[in-house]
Amino acid sequence: MSSSVSAFIASKNLRHALLAFACAAGVFAVQAQSAMPQWKGEGAVRYVCGGIGSDESTAIRAAMKDHPLALLFARADGAYLADVQVDIKGADGAPSLALRANGPVCLVDLPAGRYTIDATTTGGNAKSQAVTVGGGSKTASFRF
Repeated sequence: MSSSVSAFIASKNLRHALLAFACAAGVFAVQAQSAMPQWKGEGAVRYVCGGIGSDESTAIRAAMKDHPLALLFARADGAYLADVQVDIKGADGAPSLALRANGPVCLVDLPAGRYTIDATTTGGNAKSQAVTVGGGSKTASFRF
């Protein structure tokens, strides 16, 4: 077989391998998007909570960097915690938001500003944190 025929076959095999890789990457991206729970709210104030199950957890954690605020809920021993009442109060005219976190991770889209986050477990344990949103993503962790 001539070297030009061998080069053609190698080139064709490489193209098929690259095409297969691109298809697999696309399928992974679609699966990650489909694993995200449904967003609630609209406009500048919206949120999504979840992180139960490995696909959903992976999708939410991958999206954390793309949203201004992430909330994490866990017990003192590090085990994830869900069913937490969350009240986010804006300062200086910033919007407020109340939600029930049905998973250990919430992504929250809010306009830049200062906020106080109050989180309360079903057992009545409460924690509060102040955060400033804007200029990158922030994470507020609550351990009860």
